[in-house]
Amino acid sequence: MRRDIPDLAEVRRVTQKKRDAWWTVLLVDPVATPLVRLTAKYTRITPNQLTWGAFLLGLVSAAFFALGDWRWLIAGAVLYHLSFILDCMDGKVARLTGQGSVFGAWLDFVFDRIRVAACAVALMAGQYHRTGDTLYIWLAAAIIGCDALRYINSLETFKVRHTMRKQIKVRLREARRAENERELAFMEDLLRENPEADIEQDLRTVTAEAVQTAPQAQVVDLHQEFRRRFPAYLRVRSFLLRHRVRPHLISGIEFQMGVFMIGPLVDSVLPATIVSGVLLLVFELAIIYKLLLSTRDFTRTIDSFDRETVAQTVTRAA
Repeated sequence: MRRDIPDLAEVRRVTQKKRDAWWTVLLVDPVATPLVRLTAKYTRITPNQLTWGAFLLGLVSAAFFALGDWRWLIAGAVLYHLSFILDCMDGKVARLTGQGSVFGAWLDFVFDRIRVAACAVALMAGQYHRTGDTLYIWLAAAIIGCDALRYINSLETFKVRHTMRKQIKVRLREARRAENERELAFMEDLLRENPEADIEQDLRTVTAEAVQTAPQAQVVDLHQEFRRRFPAYLRVRSFLLRHRVRPHLISGIEFQMGVFMIGPLVDSVLPATIVSGVLLLVFELAIIYKLLLSTRDFTRTIDSFDRETVAQTVTRAA
């Protein structure tokens, strides 16, 4: 079987995310994307089959980790990275061929969490038998806890942001009920759609584009306070986005690679795990702090709608 699949440049455009983890951008996509094109063009392999393959490779990696010896650690690290490449391929194949499904997304998420837990227990059990140091037992629990924290925090942050957006849209409709309905745009969406813009021009450029597209649009920025407090972040963010790298530099992906690849490859599981865990927690705290500042912008935005509504009522009454 041979499908009609576009060239590699088009496959990159269709399958690669606009922003992704730096580990994925630099070390996974250059391998995974060409493989995705070949897989979609010449085979009948489905995204779910790739998900199962990634999961099984992860379990084999865990078995190697459990043996404890450095040579087996290297083999486990290599297999873990291959497992991660397959894990990235399933979503790309789904986007390229239109075979994605809700169940496939669930399966991918659940298998990822099981793979991390299995590899954490196996890696630390192997090091415990190798050294007799009980700290490795605690590290296994810490790895599983950090992985869970990362995804719980991500989910709850998304829910809070979604709730704020929803409430702003409701208030805007109420505030404009007596006028022609005005469209609403969020600054973070406009910036995300313009990753090539220079950061000094970002706010002016995307706002102008939004106004040209919808003259009645009102742009709401829920990250004003964060940008005001950390102006240097804007330049770093702009540089990273121009290279398709998301500013959250130590996410769950980099944490896993620090623990299951870098540590085993250099035979320094303990320090690599501790450093990776600390960096993950630092970046998660940064996300929480950014969310806190965003909620303050949200409150000010809601208050501005209320003041505008009151002002319109007073004007009409006069």
